Amino acid sequence: MDSQTVSAERTVRDASTLKPNALGVLGILFFVLSAQAPLTGIAGAAPISVAIGNGSGTPAAYVLAGAVVLLFSVGFVAMGRHVVDAGAFYTYIGKGLGRTAGAGSAGVALFAYCTIQAAMYGLYGATVSGLVAHHTGLDVPWWAWTLVTMAVVQALGAAGIEMGAKVLAVFVLAEFSILLLFGLVTLFKGGGPEGLGVANSFSPSAALQGAPGVAVMFAVASMFGFEATAIYGEEAREPKKTVPRATYLSVVVVTGFFALTSWMLISAYGASKAAGAAGKALESGDASAFVFAPIAAQFGGWVNDVLPALLATSLFAGILTFHNSANRYLFSLSRDGLLPRRLCTVSTRHSPWIAGCAQTVIALALVVPFALAGKDPVLTLFSWFSGLAVLAMMLLYLLTSVSVVVFFRRGRQDTRLWNTLIAPTLGALGLAGAIWLILDNFTTLIGGEARTALWLVLSVPAVMALGVITERVRRGRVPEAQGG
Repeated sequence: MDSQTVSAERTVRDASTLKPNALGVLGILFFVLSAQAPLTGIAGAAPISVAIGNGSGTPAAYVLAGAVVLLFSVGFVAMGRHVVDAGAFYTYIGKGLGRTAGAGSAGVALFAYCTIQAAMYGLYGATVSGLVAHHTGLDVPWWAWTLVTMAVVQALGAAGIEMGAKVLAVFVLAEFSILLLFGLVTLFKGGGPEGLGVANSFSPSAALQGAPGVAVMFAVASMFGFEATAIYGEEAREPKKTVPRATYLSVVVVTGFFALTSWMLISAYGASKAAGAAGKALESGDASAFVFAPIAAQFGGWVNDVLPALLATSLFAGILTFHNSANRYLFSLSRDGLLPRRLCTVSTRHSPWIAGCAQTVIALALVVPFALAGKDPVLTLFSWFSGLAVLAMMLLYLLTSVSVVVFFRRGRQDTRLWNTLIAPTLGALGLAGAIWLILDNFTTLIGGEARTALWLVLSVPAVMALGVITERVRRGRVPEAQGG
């Protein structure tokens, strides 16, 4: 092989390689917490779970969801020690269940990230529009703020992973700190008018009261995005150590945070009155009031001005995180030959900027129709796509768990039964139960009609089938020797 050929191959590798050693455990953790959007998860999901779910038993639902995801993480981490790739789920599923199944799941993963980002754009646009109107009197439509933010997100994504991590760190710390401070202060004060109410929130009878399925469904949704620990494996420092630590730490931190915060919110009202207060907040059209009111009572009226702004930055952080996750999926799919090769081109900062542009175009395609149709960005765009994304992601979790078992039973790269068989199997059973709950409550989740819910649910297997067909067609066009 001559020097020109070697040089050309090195150039191709460099052009499709993400920046190594760019992120440590804390950097990856910030991306995960940003995907969870702590304030968004608490202000958006907690009032619904308390009002129409299992009431004061909502914190137990977060603990249950965290336990299921932690079981899933054991096999996820075990697989990550042998597979480091920005494609994460689809690569893992492909290793265990075959390339065709991997290609189908790749479509589902990309679909999930793009739809959850589009959903957040809807809520973000409405939130910012309301804030600006409240403070300045300017009535700017929600979609205008969304379009401006898309340009900002694209620029930050193209600037490189380190820039994105620094921006997210500021936003995440702000919202995480104020909610955590509220939880700790309330805890150390002994709770609200009825005390801490440990039994009212964590006993089996409390967890099973009312409609526990709704609460578990929203609790599972709050874990969305923790898999970013593996997506950034190529850019992590010592990925075989960093990714496992970041994965376990993120699951424990997120579970503990949501359980503590929801528990202290319920305690602040009193376990017997929390469901009623949450119901009133929902009826008023401002569910966040259920969360903001006790925090303002604890720290002062200034909270009512700061928290809405932090809700906007929380959404922005989540949007940026899912932009980065989606463009890395596009990058990985392109590098593996499932999408046009040009999408795996990286900039001088080793950022997948062309994939980022493609992701922004997808976001436009998902958001603009709702704007043109004059639909409510929260009741339609946010509600429909967030429910759809959660369903798609739960399917990926389940397929990954099954793939982990198959991969290690077949290859014996790791003979630890707990890590490669028992924990993944238990996680798969828990995830299957979560999917059943999501399907059973999907119409409630999206706040829409049964017909709309049916079409949205069917889109998930349709996307997976499209990925499978695309892979089969691609393999048919590639000579067998080259395809191997």
